[in-house]
Amino acid sequence: MSSPTADSPETARRLATAVAIALEAGAETLKLFRKKDLQVDRKDDSSPVTAADRASETLLRERIADAYPDDGILGEEFGETPGDSPYRWILDPIDGTKSFIHGSPLYTTLVAVTYTPPGQPRETAEEPLIGVIHSPATDETAYAATGGGCWYRSGDEEPVRTQVSSTKSLSESLLLTTDVAAIARERTPEALDAYLDLMHACRLNRTWGDAYGYLMVATGRAEVMIDPKLSLWDAAALKPVIEEAGGVFCDWQGVPTVHTGDGVATNGQITEQVLRYTRGK
Repeated sequence: MSSPTADSPETARRLATAVAIALEAGAETLKLFRKKDLQVDRKDDSSPVTAADRASETLLRERIADAYPDDGILGEEFGETPGDSPYRWILDPIDGTKSFIHGSPLYTTLVAVTYTPPGQPRETAEEPLIGVIHSPATDETAYAATGGGCWYRSGDEEPVRTQVSSTKSLSESLLLTTDVAAIARERTPEALDAYLDLMHACRLNRTWGDAYGYLMVATGRAEVMIDPKLSLWDAAALKPVIEEAGGVFCDWQGVPTVHTGDGVATNGQITEQVLRYTRGK
């Protein structure tokens, strides 16, 4: 059984909900953005978390439970709520919490919906169906459902169809990542060397990272975004957005998946050029 597409009523309804609740949850984060009394706690893995992360995810979970009580939910802050339907919502209330803490506007709220065909194991058959990348502080949103194209909204403007750039050469490309040092920390020194070689092959590089970098690729403002480590809640929303904008989302080995723990997004024209640096690293 194939996955539903954007023209399915079930998909269209969930896409509308995903966009609406991402905007609402993003507004929730802004209540604490750049507040001097923001308290920062540490999770078991030493990563930071704030009241804004928790409040935003709580809001998302409440809205989903009201509208789709049979769907499962997986969120970064509160774990998994099992469901009975083939659909699962994957949530990252603040992707880029470190940026949020330091007052950088380049953090996002991510909402994804995955689909697992009935009778098949989720571990191997689950695929992202819907993705929303919402940047609350810059008031930008990119969203997509499989087969329906990628749409971009800035401020109060009407959403427009968006697509990746047509650049065909690394030497003319903008390369983005979240944290250069993390490439060595999360992978190997050889992976960092490969990234630095890739960086020198590109026209320009910046650390406009986390999911905002993928939004940049989807809207044609950057050609490559690379991450050495991604959790499912980081990656699930990205793949539909990038692919429906005409780009490629894959892991460092070139496999089009959100399940292997790392990510590369390109405009599709330079994918193989990028993978020459990342494969095997």
